[in-house]
Amino acid sequence: MNFKLRSMIKISIVFYFLLTFLYTSMSHAAESAKPNVIMILADDLGYGDLGCYGHPTFKTPHIDQLAKEGIKLTQFNTPAPFCAPTRASLLTGRYPWRCGMTQNPTPDGGEIADKVALPSYELLLPQLLKSNGYSAAMIGKWHLGHHAGFFPTDRGFDEYLGIPYSNDMRPVSLFAGTKVIEYPLVQATLTQRYTDHALSYITAHQTKPFFLYLAHAMPHKPLASSEEYYQKSGTGLYGDVLAELDACVGKVVAKIDELGLAKNTLIIFSSDNGAWYGGSCGGLRGMKGTSWEGGYRVPMIARWTGKIPAAQSSDNLTVMMDLFATIMAATHTNMSDNRVIDGKNLLPLFTGDKTPVHDVILGMQGGDIATIRNAQFKLHVKKASHRVPLNTPENPWKDKRAPDGVTILAPYEQFSPTAYPGLTAGIESQSMQLFDLKNDPGEQVDVTKDHPEIVKQLKTRYDEFQQESLKLNSKTKN
Repeated sequence: MNFKLRSMIKISIVFYFLLTFLYTSMSHAAESAKPNVIMILADDLGYGDLGCYGHPTFKTPHIDQLAKEGIKLTQFNTPAPFCAPTRASLLTGRYPWRCGMTQNPTPDGGEIADKVALPSYELLLPQLLKSNGYSAAMIGKWHLGHHAGFFPTDRGFDEYLGIPYSNDMRPVSLFAGTKVIEYPLVQATLTQRYTDHALSYITAHQTKPFFLYLAHAMPHKPLASSEEYYQKSGTGLYGDVLAELDACVGKVVAKIDELGLAKNTLIIFSSDNGAWYGGSCGGLRGMKGTSWEGGYRVPMIARWTGKIPAAQSSDNLTVMMDLFATIMAATHTNMSDNRVIDGKNLLPLFTGDKTPVHDVILGMQGGDIATIRNAQFKLHVKKASHRVPLNTPENPWKDKRAPDGVTILAPYEQFSPTAYPGLTAGIESQSMQLFDLKNDPGEQVDVTKDHPEIVKQLKTRYDEFQQESLKLNSKTKN
């Protein structure tokens, strides 16, 4: 072999390794440019349950710090005042009436409720993110179907650990993937076990983009905390549970910081609906399950170091589906078809843009659109529900899903309607009532007669959505 040929071979080898290095470097750079996303969703956490949202005694220093390092939204709403429809909207970006999930799947609620599931034709956030090179894990409450074909691992998640529905719905079993790994389940360890699994997942996937959906069971009833927090808060069992939930959120954030991922990780914290007995709706009327503000409005905090300026608070009108659109935008992920997405990208809002995100948002009650509101006014087209059950010495309220020490393992000292989380006073509910939420956030006074033009405007928009809903439902049934 002559000198010239040997030189050409050497140059070719060097050039090959140089190209390989550049390709690998560019691939790693492209992957690192894709931010990780951690979506932490509490269950039944009320608008007023956190210190940073004004609770006078519950201590939540880690979540409060998260708000100090990012943005806190004060007019963030769920599209329904209970679990599954809101969770469906989060993962599809669509209103419950549009994505076909208007009820809760309930394993102990009869044959029909047992079979409720998010339709298979819906595209979920993890499916879309995986098409963009992400790994995806779900930990905690799923509540979008608990039979074969409808588990998280059937809908885009690579792995799953959790109770697939509410922690008071029998049987309370812990699943890994589609298999039961523990029954009965000691709920006192649940918050910590979910957190430990989340920390392990983050550590194992730190070098490539990931989506972690951490849907805690607490503070949904039955309330339960580990021995480390039980009877330690000085504010009762609810305060104990919040203290542990807060500490565990702090552990997840600390792990991200420890691994040097803060500048490449969007962390979002919120709740699926308003509070249950023992919690706080922050001076709003009603609670979980009602179409008053206490049912819909929840905390929402986001942190993305270097992207979202710290110590922000915004009263821009926002709704759960916006988180879908925001995550899609942050990760540069595109929809695979032209289906309607109701959510809006909140990244401009997070970075200081004060442009209104929505002109109106809807509130559902079961399969019905019950309310419509803009930044100031809310119209109850349907009569508002109350959820104040009879509770007298002669006829005391009894929770049929209370801990029994056999199938549901949790402390017995659960809360009752005497610890109602929201306002119960105010004008008697009727259909077509208008409330000025800017000046009357507790929905005490009907101002329909004072603002007939607002009633007309909101009702016209309501009718448009209602017609679209009816038309869509008719197509689905046929």
